[in-house]
Amino acid sequence: MQAGESIVDKDHPEIAAGGYMQGDSTVDFYQRVVTVLPEGAVVLDLGAGRGVMFTYEERSPLRRWLLLLGKKCSRRIGADVIPEVKLNPVLDEAAVIEAGKPLPFADQSFDLVLCDWVLEHIADPESFAAEVGRVLKIGGWFCARTPNRWSYFAIGSQILPKSVRKMALHRFDPDGEDRDSFQTYYRLNTLGALAKHFPSDCWIMQTMFTRNTVSTTAIGHGSTALFRFMRNSCPGRLARLSWSSCAKLLDAV
Repeated sequence: MQAGESIVDKDHPEIAAGGYMQGDSTVDFYQRVVTVLPEGAVVLDLGAGRGVMFTYEERSPLRRWLLLLGKKCSRRIGADVIPEVKLNPVLDEAAVIEAGKPLPFADQSFDLVLCDWVLEHIADPESFAAEVGRVLKIGGWFCARTPNRWSYFAIGSQILPKSVRKMALHRFDPDGEDRDSFQTYYRLNTLGALAKHFPSDCWIMQTMFTRNTVSTTAIGHGSTALFRFMRNSCPGRLARLSWSSCAKLLDAV
């Protein structure tokens, strides 16, 4: 294997044709996000990070276009616990937040909330879900991609020593950096946990799938990515909105 070449490049020669491999979970996920994203939407990229993915996506115009959300949103606002989020090159605005604290945004501010490889880092799922529901417009989309807690990847990350995890990550991604690794909890990474914290009286599940296979059943132990697309359901949400938000909503009817 040549210097700078990852094990993925070696095992997937089709990457040479277009810059992405067959069954690419990023392509799968972001195609769906771009499809449901309204033109001119305001998007919250929750856990946006410093935008490292935009430094190595140039070889795949399709992946880059998808990661840019098809250039359909009018504003992309990022929020993260790390100050480097302010260096993210694709954000129109960035906010440094505190874990477990309220988000610095007004009720019903966003048409879509995006969480890509974030849910596994959430220590307090209840407050996280409540804040997502608060800042998301009724009828808006919450789109998340995260490892299934019972996947080989997640199990390995929970039982292997940190030094071994770093070696494995470097083999799969030679350009990755230690500062892009964060504490994981896996408290919002099963269908049961999602159903508990995003209940059906407040949320409508549109689809959940792993890799390329659409499914509404439990995720197989070998799968990695759990994709969750949900829309706010108006009746259940009204009771949870602030009085000011309810007044604005009723005035608009």
